[in-house]
Amino acid sequence: MTRVLFVCSGNVDRSPTAEALLKGRKGLEVRSAGTWEGARTVISKELIEWADMIFVMEEHHKQALARIDQKAAGKTIVLNIEDRYLKDDPELARILKTKLSKYFGEIG
Repeated sequence: MTRVLFVCSGNVDRSPTAEALLKGRKGLEVRSAGTWEGARTVISKELIEWADMIFVMEEHHKQALARIDQKAAGKTIVLNIEDRYLKDDPELARILKTKLSKYFGEIG
């Protein structure tokens, strides 16, 4: 079982959309979190340690994770998706599917 964590700022739009795309996929356990204090699920050292792979939306999210746990850098991938999409936006889903297919194959 591969544990995948998606991280954005507020854990409202981008990371939950990414989580939903892979949730229920065989061989994966998927969660999401945010770097902001008021995020729906706030990133923690425990979540970072739990994850085998971490996908962050922007470079500053990777830096935030490194401040919590330096070991995060070795398993963190920056997707470079700006904070301009709402949850489940079809364009966001298309971008995520394209970028994540490199790691997980075709995403339905």
